[in-house]
Amino acid sequence: MLRMLLHWFVSALAVWITSRVVPGFYVDGAAAALIAAIVIGLVNATLGLFLKIITFPLTILTLGLFWFVINAIMLELASAFVPGFHIRTFGAAFVGGIVLTLVNMLLKWLVMPSPHG
Repeated sequence: MLRMLLHWFVSALAVWITSRVVPGFYVDGAAAALIAAIVIGLVNATLGLFLKIITFPLTILTLGLFWFVINAIMLELASAFVPGFHIRTFGAAFVGGIVLTLVNMLLKWLVMPSPHG
C-alpha cells in the first residue's frame, strides 16, 4: 500500500514538473496534479491499452513511434476530465507525453527502491 502511494506521489510530481517544462501543458496546483496522475493512469490502463493493442500493426510499421501519438491522445483525454489540468495543443500533448515519461522514469529511479534489492 505504501509503495502504491509513493508511486502516485511520484507520478503527480512528474506531471507537475512536466507542466513547468512543456509550454501548453498546465497544472493549476498540487490537487490537480494528484488527480491528473490518477486519471492518466486509469486512462492509460484501460483505453490506452486497448488502443495500443488494436494499433499494434501501425506501431510496428512506424518502429514504435505511433505509441507517442497514442500517449498524446490519452493525455488530452485525461485533461478533458480533470479540472485544473489543461493541454492546449496536440503538440503540447505529444511533447508532454515524452517529457512526462522521461521525468517519471527518472523520479522512480531516484525515489523508489528496487523490488529486487
